Amino acid sequence: MPKYMVERNLPGFDVSQLPGAAASAKEATETMTSEGTPIRYLRSTFVPAEQKCFCLFEGGSVDSVREAQDRAGLPYERIHEAEFITSEELA
Repeated sequence: MPKYMVERNLPGFDVSQLPGAAASAKEATETMTSEGTPIRYLRSTFVPAEQKCFCLFEGGSVDSVREAQDRAGLPYERIHEAEFITSEELA
């Protein structure tokens, strides 16, 4: 399944808010999956100095990822299909 990186601009956001935002994303994707649209929230990276957050999702289309953001009530700037590799995959 394709992976998507969601870029968020979050002025005034505090790192203590990250667990709540992540929980909203996870809940929205679990609901959508139970309704028949497979999508999964994977992780987030918050960069305080830039007031940016980058969130990784797995889903069938950019539209499903966009819908998950809207359902979760999370702002976003851009959504890009992305490829990732882990250090474990290099062995």
